[in-house]
Order: sequence, then structure tokens, then C-alpha cells
Amino acid sequence: MDKKHELLERYFGYSSFREGQEQVVDAILSGRDAFAIMPTGGGKSLCFQLPALMLPGLTVVISPLISLMKDQVMALRAMGIQAAFINSSLTTEEYRAVCAGLRDKMYRLLYVAPERLELEGFLSVLSGIDISLVAVDEAHCISQWGQDFRPSYLKIPDFISRLRVRPPVAAFTATATEKVRSDVERLLSLRSPLRVTTGFDRPNLYFEVIHPDNKFEALLKLLSPRRQKSGIIYCSTRKTVETLCEKLVLQGFPATRYHAGLEDSERRQNQEDFIYDRRTVMVATNAFGMGIDKSNVGYVIHYNMPKTLEEYYQEAGRAGRDGERADCVLLYNLNDVRIARILISNSNENPELSDEERRELIARDYERLERMIGYCEARTCYRGYILEYFGQPHGDTCHSCGNCSVPYSRREATREAQMVLSCMVRVHERLGYYVGQGLITRILLGSRDKRIRQLGLEDLSTYGLMRGQDKAFLRLLFAGLEDQGYIVKSSEHGAVSLTSAAKDVLFRGKRVEIPVRDPSLLEPKAPKKPVPAPMDPEDMDDDFNELLSALKMLRMRFARAEGVPLYIVFTNATLTELARRRPETMEELQSIPGIGSVKAQRFGQELISVIRAHRKNP
Repeated sequence: MDKKHELLERYFGYSSFREGQEQVVDAILSGRDAFAIMPTGGGKSLCFQLPALMLPGLTVVISPLISLMKDQVMALRAMGIQAAFINSSLTTEEYRAVCAGLRDKMYRLLYVAPERLELEGFLSVLSGIDISLVAVDEAHCISQWGQDFRPSYLKIPDFISRLRVRPPVAAFTATATEKVRSDVERLLSLRSPLRVTTGFDRPNLYFEVIHPDNKFEALLKLLSPRRQKSGIIYCSTRKTVETLCEKLVLQGFPATRYHAGLEDSERRQNQEDFIYDRRTVMVATNAFGMGIDKSNVGYVIHYNMPKTLEEYYQEAGRAGRDGERADCVLLYNLNDVRIARILISNSNENPELSDEERRELIARDYERLERMIGYCEARTCYRGYILEYFGQPHGDTCHSCGNCSVPYSRREATREAQMVLSCMVRVHERLGYYVGQGLITRILLGSRDKRIRQLGLEDLSTYGLMRGQDKAFLRLLFAGLEDQGYIVKSSEHGAVSLTSAAKDVLFRGKRVEIPVRDPSLLEPKAPKKPVPAPMDPEDMDDDFNELLSALKMLRMRFARAEGVPLYIVFTNATLTELARRRPETMEELQSIPGIGSVKAQRFGQELISVIRAHRKNP
């Protein structure tokens, strides 16, 4: 066995590399730059952590968030690897201790935030230290075309140029369009890098979009069968986070909250409560989560639609990092679009941007918003829509998303389409301009909405013309009319207007068909699961579940004794494999993925004792 495979097994507990990992590791060890795009949970961190054990000097890992550094350093130490981080959370004494450890060559890896690279004090700490590798995590943050642009990432090349010898530079990300990929290579000044893209797909994630009339009721229906799981609920505003968290607590859910408006101490406490499973529901804005290594997140629910598909996929991807099946559900309505447009119009206020750059960025944001809306209103495979966006080939169906589980069928809707188009004509004649889909819908349904009365639209001949019709059907009707080119929606204001083709429907009776799903899916319910991998019969009985429960109890005792989260000790996937294979020797134990020699030595005998006792007393 060569050195890298020996270390892979000893520290990380794996007998073989995942797709793409070995190529990246070999490139780094040969002194070559590398750029790896791997899905969340695909093993990006190992690509720089393992070389760090083989290279002679220090590996500096540039990471965007304090929480990520803490999680990864904690996990490395649990595996017996010396690592440290330097950030604003350290006390003066802790900072000095890390600096002393660096001078004594105690650490293999040092995690830092990009802002730290500009400080002269930090540069002086590294001045006498050999740096063998610079790893840039979440590398998409260097591009202003990415969803998490961090200007401090632009200073990374300056930092590298000030090192005595330029080491290999390796960049890693999970989500990047072609434009962002090009920016990463150019802005980081990568030199003929090895490029590895293992794909964007996360087969263990189930995707669904629900269009509820009452989002909170829909959320309760989704959470009730998931009380035993950890999950994240994303909201677009701080106010929504506050309100929703309070309502969930009143309903008996162990929820906590996270947003940028909280005091630092409360944010840290709430995050720790979630990571250590003291609170299993995190209600948060997108300020929470980038780089969070908590592997046992069983679901991510978006209470509001994000502004971009990159943002959505990265946030949804925080579910199922341990490889177990997990659900990604988005609750969507037209108010989400309105909020997103407001957020875009109020963004890009950076004084360093020229007026032309600001207009260009806003236009880009509206374009990406349209792609996000397209996902929410898609009638084809959700997974395929995401992969198409990132430029990855895919099949027509994945068999494990909402649209593939219950596909659409065609319904004749010519008369209803004429009603919608006629209403749009009448409103335009009255006001002199087009309005949004939501207002047209309310007029057709006969709503007593205040704005309808203010605009004098309640006396239109089309007012109440579709009273009693289902809102979900009207949503599908609008989407079908847009897909077929009869109406067009403004990306900036959301107003819907008629095209010349609409005359064929209004005056020539052209037939209109729209895709509809099983009516039962218009009501929210727990998404169907993907088809699981085959298991032995013994894996599916009460005996298996009892052993798994006993192993989870033992893991909890280990975690409390070590003062670390459960997933740092063992992931759920590792425990499932233990319960399935039931090793009774140390050699058998170390063949379980995720159990290296270090963890086997620390926890092995007790694990084996529980398994043997269970076998004797089934």
C-alpha cells in the first residue's frame, strides 16, 4: 500500500478515493495548481487535508467563515491530525498559543479568513514558516458573478506573491457557472491547473417545490413527520426569521434562529445549539450555513424563494452531507418574487462600483432571478433543471424529485386561457399599463383587495369571471401561457403583457393545453423518497433498528465525553454500516467507511462490545 492510501485509511477511514479526489491529490503532491468542482459532500476537504499530511511544510486553508474553520479543525483533531485556526473568535492567549505552535511546527493545517491575509501581523507570523500549499475553499467567492462575492478574496494573489516561495495553489467550490469558473482561474492567477469537475448532482437529495396558499400550515405539515431530524428553514428577511421561529416554538418544535441582526454571542450560542443537536430546527437567513459541516441535516426547507439558483442549490445542499437521503423543499408564491425584486433593487450599493457596473450587476441579478423563478414553476425534472443551469448533461427524468415522482399530464384550457388574456386586455385598456400576475389573478377570482378598489378594477367585465377556480390551476395556466409564447413577463417589474400570438387564442379560437399534476399534490405533504439501495433482509427488521439505536446512544456518550457534536464522532452513514455489517474485530471495524485507526483505537472496543452483546441478546 502506498503512502497516500495508507494515510487515507489510517486517518479518514476509507479504503479508496472518491471520484476525482486522487487526481487532485496527485497534482498537489507533484507541485501543480488544481481547481476542483465537486458537489457538497463529495469530499473536497480531503483533497487538501491528505496532501497536508505528506507535504513537508504548512498548508494554509483560506476559508470564508469562522464556523467552517472551527468545524473542520474539530473534525481533524478528532482524527488525530494537528490543525488550528486563526480568527477573531480567539482570545489573545489562544492566538499566542497558535502562533507558538506554528513556530514549533506543531500544525499540518492552518485555517484563516481571507481578511486575515492583509494584516501585517499575520504576515510576520508566517514569515519564518515554510508553506507547502495554499488551499482556497469556497473559491467562487472571488467572482462578483458568484452568489457569495467577497472582495477580500481578491487579495489572495497578493498574499501568495509575498511568500518566499510560491507553493501550489488549489481552489475548491461546489457551485460555479462557466463565467465564475473562468473568474476563479484568472483572479487567483492559477498556473496551468489540473481541472477536475466531478459534477453538480447530489443523488441522495429529493427536490420538491410546493405552492401553498398558507405557507405556515404547509410548513407544519412538512415538519410534523420530521421531528426526529435536524433541519434548516431559510427565510429571506430577518423579520420572517423572528416571527417564524417564535411560532414554531409555540407549536412545540425545538427551534432556534440565526441572522445578522443578532448579537454575536447569541448567534454563536444558537449555532452551537443546532450543531450539538440541542435544538434541531434552525430558522435562518442566508447569513447562516456557508461551510457548516454538520452532516446529519435531514432536510432544508426554503420558506421563501432565494434570488438565484446558485444560492438555492448551495443552501439546499447543506442537507444530506453524510450521504443519507434528505429532502429539499421550497415553498413558493408570487410574493416571493416581489420580495426578491425589492432586494435586488436595493442591492449593489457599493460606492466603488461605477453607474455602468451597477446597472450591469442589477441586470445580471434580474436575469438570474428569472432562472430561479423558472425552477419554481418548472413542469419538468427539478434535478435536470439545476444540472442544466450548471452546464451538466442529464437525463429527462431522475425518478426522485417532485415532478418526476408524479409527472404532469395535459389538460385542455382554451376557455380559461381566453378569460385570462381578456382580463389582461381590459386592465391595460383601463390603466394604460400592464400589471402583475397576482393582481390579474385576484381580479379574476373576484377579490375585495384594497388595490383593486383603489384602481377601480372591480367593475371590469372580467372581474370575478373565474370565481371559485383553484389558485394553483391559475398559476399553471399563467405558466403554460408564458411557455407557449402568449404572454411575456418583465424580469424587472414582473408585469405580464400579451404578445401578438395571443390574438390567435382570443379571436381565432386556437386550442390551448396546459400541463397539470395530480390534484392531491396541490396540498403540501412529505415528499416521496428516492428508491433506496438494496439492503439485506436483516437490515430492515427490528433487530437492525435496535442495534442502530444502541450505537446512536453510544455515539452520544462519546460525543458528550469529547465535547464535540455527534457527527464529528461518527456520521449516521457510518453507524448504519456498523449496524448492517456488525464487525467484531478491530480489523473488521476499520473496514467500515469513516472509521480510521485513530477512531478505532479510541472507540473500537466499546463499539465491538455493544455489537457482540446485541448478537448474544437479539
